[in-house]
Amino acid sequence: MKGQFPVQRFKAIETPFYYYDTDLLRETLRAVHQEVNRHPGFHVHYAIKANANPKVLNVICQSGLGADCVSGGEIKAALSAGFPASKIVYAGVGKSDWEIDLGLSKDISCFNVESLAELEVIEERAAIMGKTANIAFRINPDVGAHTHSNITTGLAENKFGIAMRDMEEAIEHALRLPHIHLKGLHFHIGSQILDMGDFAALCNRINDLQNRIDRMHYRIESINVGGGLGVDYVHPNRVSIPDFKSYFSTYARNLKLRSHQTLHFELGRAIVAQCGSLITRTLYIKKGTAKQFLIVDAGMTDLIRPALYQAYHKIENISSDEPRETYDVVGPICESSDVFAKAVDVNQARRGDLIAIRSAGAYGEIMASQYNCRKLPKGYITEDL
Repeated sequence: MKGQFPVQRFKAIETPFYYYDTDLLRETLRAVHQEVNRHPGFHVHYAIKANANPKVLNVICQSGLGADCVSGGEIKAALSAGFPASKIVYAGVGKSDWEIDLGLSKDISCFNVESLAELEVIEERAAIMGKTANIAFRINPDVGAHTHSNITTGLAENKFGIAMRDMEEAIEHALRLPHIHLKGLHFHIGSQILDMGDFAALCNRINDLQNRIDRMHYRIESINVGGGLGVDYVHPNRVSIPDFKSYFSTYARNLKLRSHQTLHFELGRAIVAQCGSLITRTLYIKKGTAKQFLIVDAGMTDLIRPALYQAYHKIENISSDEPRETYDVVGPICESSDVFAKAVDVNQARRGDLIAIRSAGAYGEIMASQYNCRKLPKGYITEDL
């Protein structure tokens, strides 16, 4: 159940570990489909970079979504989970030859191409393999997003995509290549976006670019707007499912698709963030001069987002009903940045209490490392317990 955990079962499991509430995950997927079904021609690909736990992928695959991959390893993970190659799109600024060959050999739906240099290599690899590569040009729309600077991707200063001024030249070049089929345009402006105005601004930019393409008398089959929809990290119990209605309707209202075009989305965080929690044990309560520290056995190796992005995650003591006390919640890693939260109010903690770090289903387990020679955290779903 949302906001509730099988605490007694957790006590027998070695911490730290990730727990995924698959009831909430399936409810979230139903909400996605409910809204997408209102708009014929809309298609969603799950962004595997958010969470590639095989059991989580299996649930998402069974719901019928496609897959958005940014590496050869993610293509393999998608195929292993059962995603059909015909629903796999492959993005990324640095595709190596073996990754391109893998995509070609599996006949994936589309390569999202980020440079003319990459396009030439895909043409070369496709010629060697006797294949035709379906591609979409990723265009950098120079649209800012109201989010953390490290997760904006649509500004001219970012490394992603082809500049708008070069779009026509890129299209004309692609049309001359015998092993390339240009099927669409791809965009992505950033992540953890809650202001629908950012997506409306992207729509306006795409509309302008589409008018330019019309003047070239070329027929674009698909538009891919990426993902970026954020979640409520402050209220994971109250707002456990993102506002998919506003998100999809923003595109339906503002984007002027041609009658023959399909619209593709690459949602990751919005699908998996709220169903996942990092479960950790209290090691010590340390009294400082002016504060007290709640020291847990999870660290930035298990969840790097607070150290990397100064990200907020709600923290709950799921073992205690005692009055709240104020703590700095920290891990055991030999880095000053190994802090989950400062001056956070948590039910009074004692050694051995289980602590849940919420909304950790996206960019949690998948970004874990073995720094300090630590073991990678395991992931469990509801059905495992």
